[in-house]
Amino acid sequence: MDCTDPEWGALRSRKLALRRTLLANRKRTDQPERDAAGRSIRDAVLSLPEIQMAGTVAAYLSVGTEPDTRGLVFALWKRGTYVLLPLLQPDDDLDWASYEGPDSLAAGPRGLLQPTEPPRGVNAVTSADLVIVPALAVDRGGMRLGRGGGSYDRALARVGARIPTIALIYDDELLDEVPAGALDQPVRMVAQPHEGIIRLR
Repeated sequence: MDCTDPEWGALRSRKLALRRTLLANRKRTDQPERDAAGRSIRDAVLSLPEIQMAGTVAAYLSVGTEPDTRGLVFALWKRGTYVLLPLLQPDDDLDWASYEGPDSLAAGPRGLLQPTEPPRGVNAVTSADLVIVPALAVDRGGMRLGRGGGSYDRALARVGARIPTIALIYDDELLDEVPAGALDQPVRMVAQPHEGIIRLR
């Protein structure tokens, strides 16, 4: 969609408004709540049959008010899963590198922790047997709302149609509808602290 198109402007405005609301809601969660949500989500994701069979998982390290993922990433690595983590590029695309434990991380752009292992290229995500992504909200059709940079939409567009993709969200962030355009990519599941895994249409 052309960014000068009025429909694109209306879609962008709807996304911005929803994003502001969701971020404000997240700011009201404290660190112990985020940690507890992360532990519940970790246990739900680790119980997935798809993840138990996965040799390679693409994941991410949480930042700010996101449900904590450090425990999930560490648990996957400790059980022998090959874990890929993103490297944010200047154009907001995602390169990928392997996670080799907590000591293999360094500060990256925008407050992110990133792996220090050699980059494997933007197409490395295509080798993953399961992909875990952040989201501010997801609707029941699988459309996700991210932070607005398009990084994960580009990554998900590279992932095969049969590969499980899962977004990690809080319990009140599974919505009936999320505004979405032609470039927005759906996920196939969400994991929530109390509801656990929900498979989407």
